[in-house]
Amino acid sequence: MRNNNTSIFSNIDWITVLLYLVLVIIGWMNIYSAVYNEEHYIITDTTQKYGKQMVWIGAAFLLAIIILIIQEDFYTAFAYFIFGVILVANIAVPFLGREVKGSNSWFRFGEFGIQPAEFMKFATNLALAKFLSNQDIKIAHFKNTAIALLFIGVPLIIIMKLQNETGLAIVFVAFIFMLYREGLSVNFLLLGFLAVVLFLLALLINNIYLFAIISVLCAISTLFVRRNVKNLFLIATVGLIACGMVKGTSYVYEHMEPHQKIRIDVLLGRGVVDLKKEGYNVNQAKIAIGSGGFWGKGYLEGTQTKYNFVPEQDTDFIFCTVGEEWGFVGSSIIIILQLALIIRLIFMAERQRSPFSRIYGYGVASVLFFHLTVNVGMTIGLAPVIGIPLPFFSYGGSSLLSFTILLFIFVKLDSHRLQILR
Repeated sequence: MRNNNTSIFSNIDWITVLLYLVLVIIGWMNIYSAVYNEEHYIITDTTQKYGKQMVWIGAAFLLAIIILIIQEDFYTAFAYFIFGVILVANIAVPFLGREVKGSNSWFRFGEFGIQPAEFMKFATNLALAKFLSNQDIKIAHFKNTAIALLFIGVPLIIIMKLQNETGLAIVFVAFIFMLYREGLSVNFLLLGFLAVVLFLLALLINNIYLFAIISVLCAISTLFVRRNVKNLFLIATVGLIACGMVKGTSYVYEHMEPHQKIRIDVLLGRGVVDLKKEGYNVNQAKIAIGSGGFWGKGYLEGTQTKYNFVPEQDTDFIFCTVGEEWGFVGSSIIIILQLALIIRLIFMAERQRSPFSRIYGYGVASVLFFHLTVNVGMTIGLAPVIGIPLPFFSYGGSSLLSFTILLFIFVKLDSHRLQILR
């Protein structure tokens, strides 16, 4: 039985909360270092980004407490409602919001802005957890898989097409890992992997040559199977689908925005990359991180970041500040802290007695892992520059608040598990 007089703080996982606090505070320090100004050196100066981030941190802490106060049943009961409300906000923002850096995804309130796409992540996670936790739902069934993919695909398409936010849209692919944990066939992951391989090959190899290679592989595969009508039809179908994906990739690439094409070309090393134009961001990021060496140049001593050589050094490329000032050691510590939080979340998810809580927990871990991998990868040239924040580190109120909501809902759900056990 639950004791209603129990403090809201008595059953929460303090290891998770501590890791969150450490990452948020270190992130704030790095934002201060990234935009440090000798004329405005007070870290609480709200006219500067680090001062504004302090306000967002305060709001995030308050929000975390509110989430812990709310009854855990609220998140289960209103999962679909929350999903619907935030989905409507994402549909409305291109028409009612303001354009920022080519993106139609912001509601502006004076000097502060809110990006609904960030909050769509926790809303989608709630809806998926609600749907998949139903005892009658088996993800292995095609119909249920299709519905789950709709929960992921609809926000993805809205954010990508209506808001022109490709980076934030791609994050929703992370939920596939959670679906796999809940029983999604490994064939979907293999198909996804093959689709990525075909996508890359279609950009690197002439389509005619690639069609010829696919045809040869299909012909060879007939030598290793029983040559009946069913198998031959299956091989032919796979070959046609592969050729269609290659042609589709070329079509999508040709209709991309110029800056999106450039980012892909830079990643794949296609043609001559002008380091003063399309290759500038990644090149400067590598220089900044490399210049930090093993121990780093010291806090506030980074020259690449201090003189603004690195674009977006307080948001998408904040890891460059870490690499330059804290070196390999500091960068490793930050990655270890991020991974420690993700591993802790997986451990917590596995100990849940409620399917809803377990599924939601894996969704949190999947989103954080995707953000960490892509953000760090793009700063060192291993992933395309798609513009997604480093969790709890990058400057921005929307990302900090959304990550806080995403995490602390699970902290609340986990604390309820401990109350049930008692």
